[in-house]
Amino acid sequence: PASPPPRAPPPPPRHAPTIRDYCIFCHCSAEAGHRAQLRALDAEPLLDLGLRLGEGTGAALAWPLVRAAAAFLNEMASFAAAGVSEQR
Repeated sequence: PASPPPRAPPPPPRHAPTIRDYCIFCHCSAEAGHRAQLRALDAEPLLDLGLRLGEGTGAALAWPLVRAAAAFLNEMASFAAAGVSEQR
C-alpha cells in the first residue's frame, strides 16, 4: 500500500503569517511533494535522511536534537556562573 502523504502544515494564512515561527520542521521526507511543501513554507528541516516510512520516524529521530538544544539554552551555565575564565 502507498504511504500516506507527508504531514506538513499548509502555507501560513494571510491573517497569521507568523504561524511558521511556531513549527519545527524535523525531517524532509523522500515522498514526492514534501520538499515542495518545505520550500513553500521557506522551511529548512533539521534532518534529511531520505526516509519515506510515513509514520513520523523523521520526527522521532529529530526530537532528541530539539530537546538537547532546549536543555543547552536553558540549563548551560555561563562562563561567569561556572567560574570559568574567558581568557586563554
